[in-house]
Amino acid sequence: MNHSETIAGRLRQAPVVPLVQADDPKIAVETSRALVAGGLTVIEVVLRTPAAVQCLKAIVREVPEAIVGAGTVLSEEQVEAVLLAGAKFIVSPGLYAPVVRVAQSAELPVFPGVATASEVQNAWNMGLRTVKFFPASLAGGIPMLKTLGSVFGGLSFMPTGGVSTENLADFLALPSVLACGGSWLTPKAAITEGNFSAITELASEAVAIARKVRG
Repeated sequence: MNHSETIAGRLRQAPVVPLVQADDPKIAVETSRALVAGGLTVIEVVLRTPAAVQCLKAIVREVPEAIVGAGTVLSEEQVEAVLLAGAKFIVSPGLYAPVVRVAQSAELPVFPGVATASEVQNAWNMGLRTVKFFPASLAGGIPMLKTLGSVFGGLSFMPTGGVSTENLADFLALPSVLACGGSWLTPKAAITEGNFSAITELASEAVAIARKVRG
């Protein structure tokens, strides 16, 4: 089974991808363990700190239950770095053809961010069938996703940016939405306080919402 099939299978069970941002590998590992304990096993480590790649590598090594990918990937060099660190998928905030090509050549699932019909069409013609919709709340939210989903049949979206406990069910109710991503599952305050049980509770809550919507 390839990485795309494995990720899709996990997301059918729990269609939520939490974002992990850390500058300490130990904290990143504890955060990821808390997410897995709550039922979320597809984790996106965002490249927003100097130690992000080291954090990703540590999670891959110490949390084998998780499928770990890299987010906020902006360049070909970053794709190569996270591939060496063990990333199993790539997420970008925008659609940048060189990043897509490098990931595809490495047979690594890649989910670039799109916000307009033109970007979605470009992604389609790059051979992509799942894209990130970002920033979801600012780019038109649910009405925009309904429209894009009706035009681009067979394409799945992963809305991220502005998704929360309050609106998760509404996003997941859309047939074109594969999963939702978000940082609400890993609040900075809880991590700073070492309150990882709060993260597990948020993950469990998200899983419960998803099961209620999708059965």
